[in-house]
Amino acid sequence: MGTSRRKIEHLDICVTEKVESHGNGFNDVELIHRCLPEIDKADVSTETRFLGHLFNSPIMIASMTGGHPETTLVNANLAKAAEALGIGIGVGSQRAALEDPAQEDSYRVVRDVAPKAFIYGNIGAPQILHYELEKIERAVEMIDADALAIHLNFLQEAIQPEGDLDAKGCLEKIAEVASGLSVPVIVKETGAGISHLDAYALRKAGASALDIGGRGGTSWAGVEVYRARMEQDRMGEHLGRKFWDWGIPTAVSIIEADVGLPIIATGGIRDGVTVAKSIALGASLAGIALPLVSAARDSPEKVQEVLEVYIEELRATMFLTGAQSIEALRRAPAVITGHTREYLEARGFKWASFAQR
Repeated sequence: MGTSRRKIEHLDICVTEKVESHGNGFNDVELIHRCLPEIDKADVSTETRFLGHLFNSPIMIASMTGGHPETTLVNANLAKAAEALGIGIGVGSQRAALEDPAQEDSYRVVRDVAPKAFIYGNIGAPQILHYELEKIERAVEMIDADALAIHLNFLQEAIQPEGDLDAKGCLEKIAEVASGLSVPVIVKETGAGISHLDAYALRKAGASALDIGGRGGTSWAGVEVYRARMEQDRMGEHLGRKFWDWGIPTAVSIIEADVGLPIIATGGIRDGVTVAKSIALGASLAGIALPLVSAARDSPEKVQEVLEVYIEELRATMFLTGAQSIEALRRAPAVITGHTREYLEARGFKWASFAQR
């Protein structure tokens, strides 16, 4: 039950402790106000398409949990909200259920209560190295998934005393899965961002989309600090603190990872304005996790309330930038200043290359 126990520990820590990293980069991004937007706010549409599926809003409930009996209700509440709002949802790592079929219900409930929603499955890159394609396909079948996320969490693995630290061969295995799986593959970072070099390699490997999971949201190194403290693991606690803010800021990673694949911007998306900024920088969707955890332990209505605020903030931002559609928002000019601009220019991304989309 080691994997299953970690699932509930992670969820509890995210609810009770401060686990966010610092510096997502969005404070350096400004959208240009249109004093004459020349559109009717009532006509603003947040509809968009992702991997061929229609979303009522460009929002994904990002992977959170599953794999423990106490997570079943959480996933059910999240999925009911996704179904009601016409958005997407991902489940947490399905490793626990692949190791112990008794845990499958905590994932399967997502499809049971959200029959029409876009749902993606989830498995870690370290695990796929040891799984045959048939076993990976079980993760898809378990929830009738529309896609499978392969998550990259080597920062967290480096902190965990039980971490999987052999990263050799992951890219080759991702390519094998992408070419043989029955659904598209999303490659997902979990808090440290995706660089241009890695994004390009993942595109060549056959990934259908990237979830850049940048710095500025939940720090899984930070989460491991609290687990290490519970276990009196001094080295784990030290490493978690040292690497708490490690990684590429989310705003930077959106631009770095733009290699022609759809991008999900995850990592510090805390309001609808930031959703809009993400799309203006090049993302297709924005992923939200931590702000929904407490609500998901309460009810689907609480989750829906949080997300409806995001959506209304997004619609207001679109109106004030003169963007009647998500496609128009992608072309909205943005000003990037401060550390984020310095970071991008130091990496060779000149302002002229992304100032006007």
